[in-house]
Amino acid sequence: MATEATSTDAPEAYETLLDRYERISYLGTASGVLSWDQQVMMPEDGTPARSKQLSTLASLRHELLTDDEIGSLLSELEDADLGDKQAASVREIRREHERADAVPRELVEEISETSSEALPAWEEAKENDDFETFEPYLEKHVDLKREYAEHIDPDRDPYEVLFEDYEPWLSFERAEEILAELRETLVPMIDAIRESDADLATDTFEGEWDADVQEELSREILSTIGYDWDRGRLDTSSHPFTSGNQFDCRVTTRFDESDPVGAMTSTIHEFGHAQYNLGLPQGEFGTPLGESRDLSVHESQSRLWENHVGRSRPFWELLTPIVKDHFPEFDGTPREAYEAANQVYEDNLIRVEADELTYHLHIVIRFEIERDLVRGDLEVADVPEVWNDKYEEYLGIRPETDSEGCLQDIHWSHGNFGYFPTYSLGSVMAAQLFSAADEEIDDLEGKIREGEFGPLHEWLSENVHAHGKQYRTNDLVVRATGEDFVADHFTEYVEEKYGELYGL
Repeated sequence: MATEATSTDAPEAYETLLDRYERISYLGTASGVLSWDQQVMMPEDGTPARSKQLSTLASLRHELLTDDEIGSLLSELEDADLGDKQAASVREIRREHERADAVPRELVEEISETSSEALPAWEEAKENDDFETFEPYLEKHVDLKREYAEHIDPDRDPYEVLFEDYEPWLSFERAEEILAELRETLVPMIDAIRESDADLATDTFEGEWDADVQEELSREILSTIGYDWDRGRLDTSSHPFTSGNQFDCRVTTRFDESDPVGAMTSTIHEFGHAQYNLGLPQGEFGTPLGESRDLSVHESQSRLWENHVGRSRPFWELLTPIVKDHFPEFDGTPREAYEAANQVYEDNLIRVEADELTYHLHIVIRFEIERDLVRGDLEVADVPEVWNDKYEEYLGIRPETDSEGCLQDIHWSHGNFGYFPTYSLGSVMAAQLFSAADEEIDDLEGKIREGEFGPLHEWLSENVHAHGKQYRTNDLVVRATGEDFVADHFTEYVEEKYGELYGL
């Protein structure tokens, strides 16, 4: 495809490199569609074929990415006179090439095949509360990812190497510092909230909420906040996720007839992911400038829409009449709905149903467990017990089943170790980005109340989406907000919001 990065004076080696990379990118997006289908629509017994299909595509992508020609082109461009966007594309391709070149093709195939086989095993284990069904697949994933990390850099912490697959341009040390700042802020705040005698309207959404009507409501919410149905769709899956690119980006959610807020917030969360993908430059499809800037930034978009918009008071003033249109028996006021959507739970075990504050302790638990697994400090067989102990220590509750404990997330079935920290990093980044948007957009709160989301879309597109991978993570944040990536805005945001709610 024609790209903005390619110009008439671009070196021939650059144009050839971009052409080769586009083919690599297309294989990746094709794999994404097959993976989406496996989780949403594929017949239950389709796994043996799908695992072979995905492993073949992964192998072909790896083969093209590590081809000697790619290495030669990158060497030729080492000292070339390139524009800023061209240099950024070369930087990103070089990083991918060097990491892939360090890993044998056979290992890439085995990881992909294991992931496809592990997914139905995880689904069965979760449904039947049987960790042993999933245990051998998790064991194999841990072994394979240790081997993968060792090929890339045998002298470094393997977990840090894996973390860089999801956040390559933010140091692991900085990530740990931000997570530590979150713990220091949130633990005493959660304790104070639990000791508070604030009388929030926590029972506003009690009762039974028909799943089909919830789906109709979710579709209207997506339309209200600006989802492009010509380039997207909504489906259900066992674990909500988003998959796609700037031409075709699909979201999934799930429905619990006793918890309509969970479906609403999950749907809005996935919308944030989709909006990022759909906002990437169309003319750059297949190039690094047409790809999202890794997972911390991606999570900042989903958490911004879920929390700073979807859990805000002005949004519930907009949404409450829409809920009543679908559920006439609902009689909550906007304030009561806002309070119920932002209550801090004392007994919630499920990450995706967690409130905005305790959510990060759910992340810390997963981070510590997967880090210890990869480092060899924890055996897979001990995961359920360690998980339950950490929940009791950090959140004061203990899972009674593994289905509501260590089997609740899909990530380890894919072998995605190093992914979880980006959820909290993204939440922190969301607060910083929203603060900057609020400064620049006149009466943003009023616009949300009136359902006018165009200015926020435009701000995010201009400051985040349109750049693809042109800037490193911190550089992107600096350009958008005028300062380095910090936790201060998140801290101020939660202290103000929950201080008002709970009278702290």
